[in-house]
Amino acid sequence: MKIAVIGGGAAGFFSAITAKDNYPDAEVIIFEKSKKLLSKVKVSGGGRCNLTNGCQTIRELADAYPRGRKELKSAFKIFSNKDTMQWFESRAVPLVVQTDNCVFPVSQNSQSIIDCFIREAKKNGVNIETEWGVKEIVPIADKLEIHFLESKIESVIFDKVIVATGGSTERKDLIWLEKLNHKIEDPVPSLFTFNMPEESITGLMGIVIENVLLGIQGTKLKSNGPVLITHWGMSGPAVLKLSSFGARLLSDKSYDFKVQVNWVNEQNTEYVKEKLINILNDHSNKLLVNFRPYALPGRLWAYLLDKSELSESKKWNELGKKGLNKLVNVLTNDVYSVKDKTTFKEEFVTCGGVNLDDVDFTTMQSKVCKNLYFTGEVLDIDGITGGFNLQAAWTTGFIAGKLM
Repeated sequence: MKIAVIGGGAAGFFSAITAKDNYPDAEVIIFEKSKKLLSKVKVSGGGRCNLTNGCQTIRELADAYPRGRKELKSAFKIFSNKDTMQWFESRAVPLVVQTDNCVFPVSQNSQSIIDCFIREAKKNGVNIETEWGVKEIVPIADKLEIHFLESKIESVIFDKVIVATGGSTERKDLIWLEKLNHKIEDPVPSLFTFNMPEESITGLMGIVIENVLLGIQGTKLKSNGPVLITHWGMSGPAVLKLSSFGARLLSDKSYDFKVQVNWVNEQNTEYVKEKLINILNDHSNKLLVNFRPYALPGRLWAYLLDKSELSESKKWNELGKKGLNKLVNVLTNDVYSVKDKTTFKEEFVTCGGVNLDDVDFTTMQSKVCKNLYFTGEVLDIDGITGGFNLQAAWTTGFIAGKLM
């Protein structure tokens, strides 16, 4: 049996190695169009490779995917995050689970993962060809003929083909799959930070607020978690999660929208008001600036006081009803204008790709083209930050590699 894997990234290597494990006598070839292998693995997790997440249940795992949740929920029963951890550790890559459940190699270096894949591929006899870009796939009876971009490279016929080309930034990059009658969802960016060029809060760059509730004004989209103030706007897990779940909607808005910030992650404004009244009663003679509710960072609290037109030298007992209402509003319903986005570090993630209805998730085989399989971000699947996108690559790669 001749098996082609198109794409030398995370999903490509995982499916190729799995295919060789299942069919040791098969000829397995990885075709990578660039000179570099596993380039996204290299930059994942800031170069440390956040390879999965340590969450405890399949439901919790599946909930991290704005697109693909239902399909992956069944796929994770075949190969889960726990299977991923066992896979790497059994291949001499010890792992560590952080307090936020992000999983990294103990080495804290993505090269450990890359070396593991290269070693496993070599040991199993997987052939690797770089600078072999694929132009099209032509079905011939029950086989598939691959035509390459380089005219001097002759076409080759394979029994099985696994597509692992990763996320595409433009629809035109997916036309070759559309020609095989697959429905393509337009790719748009996911996992990005918010640019706020008109907002003075960028002067607080470097501040982290641990438990913030964010929402997109005019929608039901919300997310909570840490927020990082940057010199261009806002980042951090809460922002990245919101960008992921709102990827298509925010694209439709041309990344021009308002984000509502609840700095204290408490939606019951009466409860917040009551807490401030208690402070007013118990610390009436203290200056507003010197007693911060909800342990907010000092610079942020001073900024919010100024935004509420409340003097730092004012005492709590001088706040008054109007001042109290201003504080409740700025703490629970602060609003900022977002005018653009910035890619999170070097980890470019897209939503979009091959429509999930065209794929059988028990095998990852195409429903419209026999013996063609899909794995990884070429599918309309993407997850929030925290190791979830790589986990989707391992899971779909493992199932595709069975070649059922």
